[in-house]
Amino acid sequence: MMSTIDEFKCWAMKSSKSQACEAWQLLVKFFFSQRAGLPTLASDLDLSPTQCHVLHLIQPDQPIPMGRLADALACDASNVTGLIDRLESRGLIRRMPSGEDRRIKVLELTRAGVRLRTTMLERITKPPDSLDRLSTEEQRELVKILKRLMEQ
Repeated sequence: MMSTIDEFKCWAMKSSKSQACEAWQLLVKFFFSQRAGLPTLASDLDLSPTQCHVLHLIQPDQPIPMGRLADALACDASNVTGLIDRLESRGLIRRMPSGEDRRIKVLELTRAGVRLRTTMLERITKPPDSLDRLSTEEQRELVKILKRLMEQ
């Protein structure tokens, strides 16, 4: 099946940019091919993909204001309330007033939340089998290239 990404063409690019365009298309396709497993992982953990994302965003022992979480999820704070209600009812997150401003609610992972987050991250960060197709040298080069792309 052809994806929308396949339909996007780099023809409007000058020839010097066409390789960059093709590289970007391939990176996006690779990302989405790997992301396809997230619903299964979430289901295995009895979570939604968005709940997985919330657990990923909250660092252990680092409470986060609900408003900052809403910003990170690019959604309205009212949407975060429902997500947090469900995670809190499972004993994964604790909601409490901020020590600096009691009007602000902060979120903190419980011990169970930390354990589930650790399990989730172990599974998400496991390299896909497709990377085994690359030689050790190719993997080193890929890491080098990706690090260079991440430089600011």
